[in-house]
Amino acid sequence: MVKVVLGGTFEYLHAGHSRLIERAFLILKESGGGFVHIGLTSDEMTQKKSHAVSDYETRKKEIEKQANHLIQKYGLLGDCFLITKLNDPIGPAASEDFDFIVISPETRSGAEKINQIRKENGRSEIQICEVDFVMAQDNIPISSTRIYKGEIDKYGRIQRQLNQHNNPSKNQNKKTEK
Repeated sequence: MVKVVLGGTFEYLHAGHSRLIERAFLILKESGGGFVHIGLTSDEMTQKKSHAVSDYETRKKEIEKQANHLIQKYGLLGDCFLITKLNDPIGPAASEDFDFIVISPETRSGAEKINQIRKENGRSEIQICEVDFVMAQDNIPISSTRIYKGEIDKYGRIQRQLNQHNNPSKNQNKKTEK
């Protein structure tokens, strides 16, 4: 039985978050069972974010819905996951037994730091499973900040065009006549 860990703020539970969570449950499916431990940042930790974040309980309920959907999809046992409050960026990953840590490219340094702490404490390293970013329609990664700003929705669909130049050319949309 494998033990998988992942963590984050999971604001808006967008397509990128869904891919991370799904990868964790897919590891269980491929391994014949196990346990997923999801660390969810506390309300205190989210105060450092550059944008407003929903409260812990709201975010937790969204993750529970996603996890229960994946349990049904992959035919896993209903009690194969746990969501706990993170009060620091490391959480239980440095001190508890886990086989895999699921990360995005932007959190690789955190996973490497966790493995360094584990090594210093005589623990075995956790296998890092990096999941690629999910790209929005504009080929820029989906992020909670972009959703908050109204640029995209949680699936990466463009909500408003960003003006790349403050003074676009008047002739930009005119057709050339022959």
